[in-house]
Amino acid sequence: MNTRLFFGIVTRSLLFFISIQFTEGGKLLVIPHDGSHWLSMRGLVDKLSEKGHQIVIFVPDVNFHMKNLDQYTVITLQATYSKELMESLIKKFSYDMFERRTILENIQMTYQGMVNMSNLIISSCENLLKNETLIKYLEKSHFDALLSDPMFPCGEIIGEHLAIPSVFFMRGVLFSVDLDAAQVLSPPSYVPRMFTTYTDHMTFKQRLVNFLLASIQPIASKIFYAPFVRVASEFLRRDVTILDLFSRASILLLRGDFIFDFPRPIMPNMIFIGGINCANKKLLDKGKA
Repeated sequence: MNTRLFFGIVTRSLLFFISIQFTEGGKLLVIPHDGSHWLSMRGLVDKLSEKGHQIVIFVPDVNFHMKNLDQYTVITLQATYSKELMESLIKKFSYDMFERRTILENIQMTYQGMVNMSNLIISSCENLLKNETLIKYLEKSHFDALLSDPMFPCGEIIGEHLAIPSVFFMRGVLFSVDLDAAQVLSPPSYVPRMFTTYTDHMTFKQRLVNFLLASIQPIASKIFYAPFVRVASEFLRRDVTILDLFSRASILLLRGDFIFDFPRPIMPNMIFIGGINCANKKLLDKGKA
């Protein structure tokens, strides 16, 4: 990575933190995903609201956990799928995750499950971007930043259109697109790839398999995210790649740490917040401990 790009990332991150720290309150656009993704993000959104930031949240009318949001400005989006259909896909995907399979079977199962959900979300995303009234409202709102979960990067298309900095709140995305976009060093010799159960100490055979998976990832990511690239290019009226969308993150809040994950290189704008999704419990009295 060249020095100019490195210092650019550091500068953007510092400016963002300084602006959040010393302003009375900013205007934040939040585009989350439902389920456990939102349950983890909710705590951060609540804290930002307590500090005086104005929060505007996109909420699909078909959802499971996005409730009790009266203190926020909520923009309700019409989903193109039923709650029953989404629930059935999530249940099947969850059950399949606990089945013992080979690496290739895990890749096929996970990929198909994500494609099924992506097909539902991309149609809702297209409807959102075609809503001229809503887009004009967003343009006139003068948001300071975007907080999103980029698993399905519809939010990043909006962020690019509004030209506002993005904060990613995430555990990770398929095929490590986020790491490629951030130009993170990721040697396959000791950084295990998705779908493997390898550690950072691999045998020669494991390194070979890991290298092959690392070689396939860029191709697989282009195929998987092709619908979002098409929608982004049409909406922004210029050619866009998936790396363009993911590389616009000013800060990445990563729901992990080097206790849960194996050590690997990171960039200066990556901040580990592992445990933020854990419930707060009252400490035991000293006499009961």
